[in-house]
Amino acid sequence: MLSVIIPVYNQEKTIEALINKVSNLSVEKETIVVNDCSKDNTAAILRSLSFNNLKVIHHGSKRGKGAAVRTGIENSTGEFILIQDVNLEYGFNDYSKLLEAANNSGVDMVLGSRFTKRGWRNIFLSILFGIKLNDWFSHCLLIRRESLLKLLPELKSVNVAFEILTKAIRKKMSVMEVPISHG
Repeated sequence: MLSVIIPVYNQEKTIEALINKVSNLSVEKETIVVNDCSKDNTAAILRSLSFNNLKVIHHGSKRGKGAAVRTGIENSTGEFILIQDVNLEYGFNDYSKLLEAANNSGVDMVLGSRFTKRGWRNIFLSILFGIKLNDWFSHCLLIRRESLLKLLPELKSVNVAFEILTKAIRKKMSVMEVPISHG
C-alpha cells in the first residue's frame, strides 16, 4: 500500500481539489494530510471532508513543513511513501508508474523526472553527489517506508523532497528516475 502524505499550511483554495484528485486515483493508498496550524479556513475544510482512508492531523502550533512531513510519516502504514505537494502540478497520473518501478527494481527511492536532459545545475549536483539524475528538484518522489524511517530524525528543511533525496544518496540508498508528466 501507498501512503500519500500532504503537508499543508493555508491552502484553503486548493486543498479540497487536491484531496479529490488523490482520492480518485486507482491505487491502493491511505492519504495523510497534516495541517501545520493554518490561519485560514484550511482546518475547517479538512474537518468537512470524508474519504476512504483519509487521515487528517492538525498541529496545535506552526512547526514547519519538515515537521508536518515527519508527523505524516510517523502516522503512515504503507510500504511506500509519496509526499505530495499542494501545487496540483505533479504526479497524480504517475503514482502507479512510480509504484511499478519501485516494485520491479527493488530500489529505495523512485524520483519522478520532468526532464530528459540534465542542465548545468543538475550536472553540477550529479558530480557533487556521484549519481546521474536529470531532475534533482522534482517534488515527485516515492520512497520505501523502511528507508525513509532511517532519514526521519534528520528532516528539517522546507524543501523536504530535495533534503530526502540528498540524504538518501549520502546514505548510499538506491535511487532511480522515471519520466513523469508535468503540468
